[in-house]
Amino acid sequence: MSTTTPSPSIDSLAAEVARLQAELEQIKANQPDDKLSMVVMSGDLDRLLAAFIIATGAAAMFDEVVMFFTFWATPALRDPKKRPPKKDLMARLFGWMLPKGAGRLKLSRMHMAGMGTGMIKGLMHRKGVLSLEQLMQKAAESGVRIYVCQMSMDLMGMTLDEMIDYPDLKPAGVAKFLAEAGTSKTTLFL
Repeated sequence: MSTTTPSPSIDSLAAEVARLQAELEQIKANQPDDKLSMVVMSGDLDRLLAAFIIATGAAAMFDEVVMFFTFWATPALRDPKKRPPKKDLMARLFGWMLPKGAGRLKLSRMHMAGMGTGMIKGLMHRKGVLSLEQLMQKAAESGVRIYVCQMSMDLMGMTLDEMIDYPDLKPAGVAKFLAEAGTSKTTLFL
């Protein structure tokens, strides 16, 4: 006597296919975007060079690149040609103590009273390596988006009016960065 397994009904097969299709759509919906999100916290020249080299390189690989400038990286976005509105004493002190723009940043190591920074800038020029200002321009041309931390600007007495002219440079908070990072394939902290 042979036993045969009853074949599944067409209705049950159709239901299983529908369930699997729904599961696949859910998996697709939860995939991260083709995006790099980066926290840029350091105000050191060498670290900002690395951040912009990564950002401009990533712009060729990812659909989107987002940089979130916070704390000590924020002064790198200041435009030395712009005059900020009148500030209170604490904001003026921060303004005097912090570098005003990318051209005034120091190396994280071997600054040597400016000699090391000058040496690396000269070497970069001789070797045809883009300066930080040129990398920032290349990032803008490549569509890299920059957000600047509103809390950092508030703490240091800076305003958006004194920042560089960068396409769609916007103030943001941690919630904005987390929203961007939460949908990114890759997130970096520099």
